Amino acid sequence: MPAEQHDEAVSLSELKRKIRARAETNRHKQQNKGQLSRTICERLAGLPKYAAAETLLIYVDIPPEVQTRHFFPNIRSQNKRLVVPYCCGDELKLFWLDNIEELTPRAFGILEPRDALRDCASRTVDAAELDLVAVPGVAFDRSGGRIGHGRGYFDRLLGRVRSDTHLVGLAFECQLFPNVPMGEHDVYLDKVITEQAVYERAKSG
Repeated sequence: MPAEQHDEAVSLSELKRKIRARAETNRHKQQNKGQLSRTICERLAGLPKYAAAETLLIYVDIPPEVQTRHFFPNIRSQNKRLVVPYCCGDELKLFWLDNIEELTPRAFGILEPRDALRDCASRTVDAAELDLVAVPGVAFDRSGGRIGHGRGYFDRLLGRVRSDTHLVGLAFECQLFPNVPMGEHDVYLDKVITEQAVYERAKSG
């Protein structure tokens, strides 16, 4: 790698690290996460793209993310197919969830499919089947920029979905920044939803 590109990569990485640290602090200090999370999920449910979606990927929350588990019955009551991600090596695999009891705590306390179900072909979902994806993140901006934990799991997943799959970030307002740096392989979201608003990415052209 040329020296100039190396310096740019280091600069981007360092900027992301600083924003990530500030966002983590803000998020940990956030009060009333439960009520705010319900408001955020209600905004998600109000989207026309949500109403039209038949297969949705929704992350299973861990502290201190926007909470999603309470929203799962709403999805299933509308006869939508609820899909949750789980780690397999460096990739996220997708599982068609019927009941929260099918999940068990894994690394970092993240709920993932039980061993007996992980490789069940009838419950495996391809990324191309997803109509809408709701992702977590550490920091966002109002133009669809997102910074995760730096491991790239969701960016790799989002690179595999259809071009018309609607990508939505769920965040508390305290996680928003005027602009978050985006690298070559980072994926912009179509919307970012907080307790205060739905921010939509401006489409070019």
